[in-house]
Amino acid sequence: MDTASTSTSTYPPNLPIPVDLFVSKKHPGLTRGEIGFADSSGDVVFRVLKRHSSSSSSSKKLLVDSSGNSLVSVYHQHKGQWLGFKGDSNEEKDLIFRVKRTLNTLTRTEFDVFLVGENRGDTASEFQMKGCPFQKSCTIYRNDLIVAETGLMYKLRQIFVRRNKFRLTIFPGSVDTAFIVALVVIFFD
Repeated sequence: MDTASTSTSTYPPNLPIPVDLFVSKKHPGLTRGEIGFADSSGDVVFRVLKRHSSSSSSSKKLLVDSSGNSLVSVYHQHKGQWLGFKGDSNEEKDLIFRVKRTLNTLTRTEFDVFLVGENRGDTASEFQMKGCPFQKSCTIYRNDLIVAETGLMYKLRQIFVRRNKFRLTIFPGSVDTAFIVALVVIFFD
């Protein structure tokens, strides 16, 4: 499955400029435990809802758009593995991607992302995520190209930098914004 078709409405439409989303748990309109991704106007474009199932050992995070439509379900499995499904599903036919943590140290974390589809094999990862969760620093690569990156919100003359809000910059290309947001959710899980 192509990552450009994971959601019915893409935010924003394919623009030739980078897009910044601001990630925080304190955006207006969010309930406790939700994470919001807001645009430069302050409008929440994506929300992440936590769902815990008593019958399953894996936790679920549901990525929804501003209208409440389910875009991607992310299931955390054991030993640093995650599965991403289309919509609010967990059926094998709706599997979009698998993520595996390859490195986890105090200062560095790395993941390999495997897309699932008819013409894709599970031999090599197409995307990689590298960074430091404590510093809210993550770079997402597609092969050797940077697709997106996160970073803290630094200001001039500011000694202490708050870590409760950070920026996600998505660079232009053919990768779906909801897919990138789902990967960021996994990185900081």
